[in-house]
Amino acid sequence: MDYDQFMEDVVGVGREDMRDAGYEETRTPEEVDAAFAREGTTLVMINSVCGCAGGIARPAASHAIHYDKRPTHLVTIFAGQDREATERAREYFEGEPPSSPSFALMKDGKYVTMLGRHDIEGFSAIDVMNKLQSIFDEHCEEF
Repeated sequence: MDYDQFMEDVVGVGREDMRDAGYEETRTPEEVDAAFAREGTTLVMINSVCGCAGGIARPAASHAIHYDKRPTHLVTIFAGQDREATERAREYFEGEPPSSPSFALMKDGKYVTMLGRHDIEGFSAIDVMNKLQSIFDEHCEEF
């Protein structure tokens, strides 16, 4: 298997993990703008091919949403793959350095808070899930 095929497979699994969990993929700047403009809360998962994305962030993203309070909308963007979409998303996250994987919470089109790679790497999926649910408790409505 060559490198390009390997990367396509790895990226495909990462995309599928998030779609299966109920996250909407945004692959263009226009899709990002439309997704971020929605009323309510939007959890944005910046996906990546690193081990902490596959072993920690994606499982946390999948399980955190099974909770009393959760975001209205779930969105994912794949850093390093959907570059223009990722760049557009990062324009919304004022004051935050680029970070992948990461999670951002938007509310009524405005950036609220972020869990960056430093909040993910070195922690367990359960730890990150708990961090996300704490954000949900503070900013989201009950479902």
